[in-house]
Amino acid sequence: MELTYSELSSPGPARENNEDFTGFWQPEALEEKRSRGAVAALADGVGGLDRGEVASRLAVETALKTFREARGEQSAQQLITQMFNAANLAVYDKRTEEGGRARMATTLSIVVFRNNEITVGNVGDSRVYLVRKATIKQLSTDHSYTGMQQKFGLITEQEAKASDKRSILTRSVGHEPVIRVDVENATVFKGDKVVLCSDGLYAHVADSEIADIVSRLSPAQACRQLVALAEQRGTDDNLSVQVLQINDVEKVALYRGVAMYQESADPTTKYELRPGQTLDNRFLILETISRSGMATIFKATDLKTKQTVAVKVPLMQFESDPGFYSRFQREQEIGLRLEHPYILRFIPVEEEQRSRPYIVTEYLRGYTLSYLLNNVRPMPEKDALKLAGLICEALAYMHGQGVVHRDLKPQNVMICYDGTIRIMDFGIARAGAGRRITFTGFTPAVGTPDYMAPEQVRGKRGDARTDIYSLGAMLYEMVVGVVPFEGDNPFAVMNARVTGDPAAPRKRNPKVSPQVEEIILHAMEREPRSRYQTAAELKTELDNPAAVQLTGRCDRLQVPSPWKRGWRKAAWIALAVAVPLIVLALLVLLIIHRGTAH
Repeated sequence: MELTYSELSSPGPARENNEDFTGFWQPEALEEKRSRGAVAALADGVGGLDRGEVASRLAVETALKTFREARGEQSAQQLITQMFNAANLAVYDKRTEEGGRARMATTLSIVVFRNNEITVGNVGDSRVYLVRKATIKQLSTDHSYTGMQQKFGLITEQEAKASDKRSILTRSVGHEPVIRVDVENATVFKGDKVVLCSDGLYAHVADSEIADIVSRLSPAQACRQLVALAEQRGTDDNLSVQVLQINDVEKVALYRGVAMYQESADPTTKYELRPGQTLDNRFLILETISRSGMATIFKATDLKTKQTVAVKVPLMQFESDPGFYSRFQREQEIGLRLEHPYILRFIPVEEEQRSRPYIVTEYLRGYTLSYLLNNVRPMPEKDALKLAGLICEALAYMHGQGVVHRDLKPQNVMICYDGTIRIMDFGIARAGAGRRITFTGFTPAVGTPDYMAPEQVRGKRGDARTDIYSLGAMLYEMVVGVVPFEGDNPFAVMNARVTGDPAAPRKRNPKVSPQVEEIILHAMEREPRSRYQTAAELKTELDNPAAVQLTGRCDRLQVPSPWKRGWRKAAWIALAVAVPLIVLALLVLLIIHRGTAH
């Protein structure tokens, strides 16, 4: 691919330092150009955070270095993932070295140019556009709070550009040691132009203006014109833009066939999947999405349908555990029964074709509600009601199918980039009069204390109203900014929700409206018969809070009985001491008995 490249980065008229950083590299030798391709990268150090300029420069330089040193036979997607992982760890480690600067982060957009395709990776709210004959298409997804609001139709694009929440990111480089990257591919043609830019530019220059300027001018002229236009309109941010003009492309037959390589399995770990391997000759494992103490979730390509999917595979040590296997099977059985746009879609795989237990679902692009609440707390009331209403739609369908989730919490709600949501994780869900699954001990996965209904704490199985209570607790957290009950340990939290009510939402956040307070307290009534009886009933009031009748629930709240830590602690200590003594006494008696018998 033959390219003409230009870039321009400016502090802008209102700032002294520039927290943006850009970079580009391509090999000089023709053969290496063909095999490796070229790469462009742009980073925007998160505004207002410590050392943003260090983070952006480090991310870009690390990404380009990784690209230059990578094996030539790697696919563009593998390169993108490798570059982002290296850049993320470099920024994260740098923050740690400098005394734990917890707020050091950056956005990062990378484009790999190879043969007749471009591969785009993005984290944050910098953007990548493809301009073709004066038409423009955004290839990246904004990982920002206003981006989420736009997807759900809560605000317009113009309102997003002017919003005071525009700088709140829902994903960034260096924030956590593990990163998730959105990767997109596009076929390109001679004359196409690719634009990378920071939010300081696109917030003041419309997409149509970017397309017009880039189409008419050379890359260097377009960069100068775009930056000048944003400065004239009074931007208060740094400005960065890269424009790449595609002068010629080489089409490579079978390119898609050799884009991925498959590593040979290591005999010592042949049962644990790794990226590059193929599961059951159908699912090509691309990368690890997440790994818990019990299972790993992989991003994969379904070679049968050519779709990107998620594959959840239990760790080998749990596959022989009857309890875990039963729960795993149950999750799959329930998931396959449900078909709703707001519920995670499970993909059937014939049992005779499986070499081991695993679950295949649609691959989601987005972030959890829990992740959002870590960045935006409390949420604007209108946004919270919108999300709660969508969850209600899914619950109404689920309950109509005889399924109760029983572990509804922000971690199990995915906010997708297409403006939808997904309810996930049916590991302890109940379907009708299904069999009871026994678990050993108490773990957060078996009903989470912050969102459990009182009847779950008492050991009852729960029904549809149990999920309604959990949603009420989630809505409380969304609009108030904290969970309804707080305590030193899970048992104190569970004791509080059984013996009393949460503090009135408006006492903890006066901005909460009386109507929304009424909805939350109605959903969180301790007795199931006093709550909303159906999710549809709750959704009606979420959709029209102005019509909610105030009944004074906030004035009838009961303060939870105090957690009597002293005697409970003493009881547990006594029990801990008594049990070994009893066991020892029984052993002594058994030995004496055997000695007497002989």
